Amino acid sequence: MAIQAAICNSYKKEVLDGVHLAADAYKIALFTSAATLSKSTTAYAATNEVANGNGYTTGGATLAGFTTALDTDTAVLDWTTDPTWPAATITARGALIYNSTRSNKAVAVLDFGADIASTNGTFTVTFPAATAAAGLVRIA
Repeated sequence: MAIQAAICNSYKKEVLDGVHLAADAYKIALFTSAATLSKSTTAYAATNEVANGNGYTTGGATLAGFTTALDTDTAVLDWTTDPTWPAATITARGALIYNSTRSNKAVAVLDFGADIASTNGTFTVTFPAATAAAGLVRIA
């Protein structure tokens, strides 16, 4: 089992089909190292998600600040507020961004590269700069 960072293939097609909209609610859920997430992930499922409690709620956090930009010839999707879980005692290896308005359709998988833990502290997922070189969701 593994978490592999990727923009989900289903999301790429659904963007062209007009499924995902700026007004939709997007969420980010945290997962343990036992999770299997990759470009083939099509929807959020709670299997191997960080357990409910200790500062984390199953299903994750709602993302805020949906924005798009064009950096040279690359379109970039970003959320301007990094998601946080205050006073959390949790360990996560990765995350799934998904569209909760559209039947929990998957958008992107994040791999933290290692287990990240917090002990009664704030767990933060820091999104990269919204640029062509670093943006979280990019279409070139």
